Amino acid sequence: MAGELKRKTNNLEMDNLKEELNSNNIIEEMKNINTDIEKIKDRNKKVELDKAWETSFARKIIIAILTYFVIVIFFYFSDLPRPFINSIVPALAFVLSTLSLPYFKRTWIKHKKKHTE
Repeated sequence: MAGELKRKTNNLEMDNLKEELNSNNIIEEMKNINTDIEKIKDRNKKVELDKAWETSFARKIIIAILTYFVIVIFFYFSDLPRPFINSIVPALAFVLSTLSLPYFKRTWIKHKKKHTE
């Protein structure tokens, strides 16, 4: 009888230990999932900021200005006439092309969706 009681006690202790380990594993797994979710949220914030910069008017103006100065330098060293005036046209062409791209992108996406459905 004492042996059987000891065996039952050991079994009960083993069951309790297994249950406790399972609980610890579940808690640890939940912590890992929460950490992964936080990493995804942080990544999404970064992606949203990158997207905001890519589509910002400030970015387009900065690129237009840089484009203008690069063309001025090229025209100047190429001895082309009136480099400061003649560089305006290519820089404006760039700005117009970037402003029209969203329209063409939407049109392309609609066309693509229509043919993939």
